Amino acid sequence: MKCPHCHKNSSRVVDSRPTNDGTVIRRRRECENCGYRYTTFERVESAPLLVIKHNGNREEFNRDKMLRGIIRSAEKRPVSMDLMTQIVDKVESEVRSRGENEVSSQLIGEYVMKELADVDEIAYIRFASVYRQFKDMTVFYNEMKEVMNRDRGKDSKDNDK
Repeated sequence: MKCPHCHKNSSRVVDSRPTNDGTVIRRRRECENCGYRYTTFERVESAPLLVIKHNGNREEFNRDKMLRGIIRSAEKRPVSMDLMTQIVDKVESEVRSRGENEVSSQLIGEYVMKELADVDEIAYIRFASVYRQFKDMTVFYNEMKEVMNRDRGKDSKDNDK
């Protein structure tokens, strides 16, 4: 593994542990040249998954692209990087469990919004405003009302306990 600090190709594994229900191995490595420590993740390479975009174009599924969108929507919000990564893992797992080689970007967006709605309302609204391309304030307002009504439903369930 190439060291991100000195770019030499000699490192040793200091620690390994499974993460994400055993589907990923997290490894702490130390460069034998400069002593720099860094983390790598190892996962099973799965069959390519194509995403069908809104315009009909197809591109390979890119979890980093999804993570960047989530990070942007959760900017300055109390959502940890670990939680955002868990959302990406969960969405990717749901998409791949469908057993299809192609999936629509709309479906991926819906999965992300479902997860964000449970994590942070503002991040959800931000993601939805870009994903659903709100055309005017009415559409934005209706989406906010839906979130508020969903929260009222949660509050009444919590009070019933």
